[in-house]
Amino acid sequence: MDFILKLFALLVSFSFVQSRETTKSWKSIKLNEKMIYDCVDIYKQPSLNHPLLKNHKIQMEPSFLIPKSKNQVERKIFKTIIDCPNGTVPILRHTKEYVANAQYFGEKHFNPFTMQSHGIHFAGVRLKGNGQSPFYGTASYISVHDLNVSRDQVSYAHVYAGSRVNNIDNFIETGWMINPSLFGDGRVWGYGYFKGANGTGCYNTVCPGFVQVSKRDLISGPLPEAPEGKRNIGSNFQQDKKTGNWWVSDIKNVGKDIHIGYWPKELFDVISDGVNIVGVGGVVKTSPSGNSPPMGNGHRPEKDKDDMASARVRDLLVIDSSYKFKRSKRSKLEYLLDNDKCYGLRKGKEHLFLFGGEGGDSC
Repeated sequence: MDFILKLFALLVSFSFVQSRETTKSWKSIKLNEKMIYDCVDIYKQPSLNHPLLKNHKIQMEPSFLIPKSKNQVERKIFKTIIDCPNGTVPILRHTKEYVANAQYFGEKHFNPFTMQSHGIHFAGVRLKGNGQSPFYGTASYISVHDLNVSRDQVSYAHVYAGSRVNNIDNFIETGWMINPSLFGDGRVWGYGYFKGANGTGCYNTVCPGFVQVSKRDLISGPLPEAPEGKRNIGSNFQQDKKTGNWWVSDIKNVGKDIHIGYWPKELFDVISDGVNIVGVGGVVKTSPSGNSPPMGNGHRPEKDKDDMASARVRDLLVIDSSYKFKRSKRSKLEYLLDNDKCYGLRKGKEHLFLFGGEGGDSC
């Protein structure tokens, strides 16, 4: 069975690289030596080559209106670095090396259901549904920080949502990540990730799956620098009840929301009608030598310091059956920290919680 699943994943990746090499590009934008976005025909984007999307029809915009509330968060703080011509969308150009790196890190990616994974450390909170009232979306506001991360390490912060049924895991997530081997530099990048049917998992548009709709906003791109305390990312996604697709949107407190794209319902086998777990926090992957990178802003939260001294999460919002954003109650949250020697997790004074730590070779 494991052989069949691995063969399926290999065929998907191979077909993606092959199709990507023959996809016509109308315009290209170079972000660094390895990261180049091509503007391709929206109806010929490589994601549609996924075997499960053979008969998929692109949904140009969600059927829902994103509810406005005082607790709402904006998703990203990207500069406008890409503007593709009408009828095209930005798709990251992928080499075989890039796909191989993405598969490597994807296989070792943090799974919120199994939690325990060799070389992974985490600090955050999660909220479980009671089985009667699933969640149809989530959002969270997370501080963003530059960190010194080596090429064989990864450090990121994310918000996720998913379900486990009969040991089958489906989940999606967005957030920020420092991963020099994957993104080609040590900058902070926004990213998306999904794990769906047949156990397959994938970053951004590395393999077929995420359907890009916006010609300007990206599921993944470098985050601009900003003064400490003013650099944040609002991560969110919401399920369209009419189609079942999971949408990622750039929510605007003022102005029109921008719908970036979505993970089609066909990619999943247990989250067709909501999810039963949501969570947010920081994660690191250690180097093969066992050295752990810093998490958050590299400082553990301490009782005698204010919230701004460490990485922080303002809120964890969920969309319930009424399809309205609601703030999670602290009393119902599960606080998770696997290593208090190198990392910390504390309730904040003005934020939901604080997290992070320096890492090191004795974690």
